[in-house]
Amino acid sequence: MAWWRSCCLGVAVLFVLGFNRGCPLPVQAKESWGYVDVREGAHMFWWLYTANNSSFENLPLIMWLQGGPGGSSCGFGNFEEIGPLDTDLKPRETSWVRAASVLFVDNPVGTGYSYTDSPDALTKDVAMVAADMMVLLRQFFSEKSEFQGIPFYIFSESYGGKMAAAISAELIKAIQKGSIKCNFAGVALGDSWISPLGSSSTVEKLGIIPKSVTWGGQAEAVFVNMAGDFMKPVIDIVDQLLAAGVNVTIYNGQLDLIVDTMGQEMWVKKLKWDGLQAFNQMKWTALEDPAAAKQTGAFFKIYKNFAFYWILKAGHMIPSDQAQMALRMMKMVTLQA
Repeated sequence: MAWWRSCCLGVAVLFVLGFNRGCPLPVQAKESWGYVDVREGAHMFWWLYTANNSSFENLPLIMWLQGGPGGSSCGFGNFEEIGPLDTDLKPRETSWVRAASVLFVDNPVGTGYSYTDSPDALTKDVAMVAADMMVLLRQFFSEKSEFQGIPFYIFSESYGGKMAAAISAELIKAIQKGSIKCNFAGVALGDSWISPLGSSSTVEKLGIIPKSVTWGGQAEAVFVNMAGDFMKPVIDIVDQLLAAGVNVTIYNGQLDLIVDTMGQEMWVKKLKWDGLQAFNQMKWTALEDPAAAKQTGAFFKIYKNFAFYWILKAGHMIPSDQAQMALRMMKMVTLQA
């Protein structure tokens, strides 16, 4: 049985405070956070920002998964990339919360504020990662039923893409069985391998972090425990998703030296998907850079339920390098542009 511990801010719209300055910021964010005990001795932390829009029901819900394994979504993805505040706790003009509700999850357990009672409870492979996430999502959509009908997308970065593929495959099964009620609309694999969070004021704000837990304190152990699974490909899982009709998006930074775009193209060509030949024959379409008029910011092509975005002047962390282009891409993937 999974246990749900949360500090939900309910329907109230709260001012997010600049804790390091002791003054309120001119940003309003409806947010909530909590823990789900996904297994005995394994506690997963989540942090939700509801879209900055009076009609959030008309906007998608995005779950963001960081890489590593052991990278914190609630830390890096939130404050460095797409959350409402940056690392100086100033409003982010290109926050994805402007166009979607965003759920950050510290995944796998042991990452960020997620923790285990003993090393034996750490995950060993993406199968365990996906199983844990099914418990969290089942609890999340049960407790927050207002999100059940909203299009739900999984966005990921680096090793998070490998985990996102496995999670998506298990989510389809769970939806078919009726154990999870959600409107799964697609998965986006970013630069995929196929800090305010340590402050006492942040811990005080969250209110539910055990005194024995430090942010990222088990991150190295998470990486070591997943080492045996690190180099195993998941191309077959992407094939399964495409065959099941799931909308799959690949996005990659032109300057990524860790997971380069040409390498992504190579594994895509190994797919057994029946639309691959037609996809490969398509020409790339240029996208204007929203930050630089009349300049190309990306190339993309889409065929049926498969899309590929090639983001220019971006490295491994696209939202950090090309924030406006990343926001535009997200809107396109979630059918808002």
